[in-house]
Amino acid sequence: QLQLVDSGGGLVQPGGSLRLSCAASGFTLDYYAIGWFRQAPGKEREGVSCISSSGGSTNYADSVKGRFTISRDNSKNTVYLQMNSLKPEDTAIYYCAAYPDTVQALCFIPTYDYWGQGTQVTVSS
Repeated sequence: QLQLVDSGGGLVQPGGSLRLSCAASGFTLDYYAIGWFRQAPGKEREGVSCISSSGGSTNYADSVKGRFTISRDNSKNTVYLQMNSLKPEDTAIYYCAAYPDTVQALCFIPTYDYWGQGTQVTVSS
């Protein structure tokens, strides 16, 4: 069974950091682009960052550029999202997702086939 498990969320103060992980089981991520998305209460799900299968291409939403870093370790079948300088407006449920692509990484929600269950990130003092 193909499954993504995202983890690493929690409660953090403004200015703090968290690292989210997205681990795959039942398939290898080597041939998949991976995206991180988030959904805040009352808002639509939005793209945060995406990475190509090789890790050579990445995209970031303007709101997180310079603060978040996406990376992947294909030997561990895991993708990470390092989040620094967190702000209250980063509060949301974060989801990782995957679709097969060995060339690019589109941050377009309908493109993605497989989704994690989500991990809550709360930024509050």
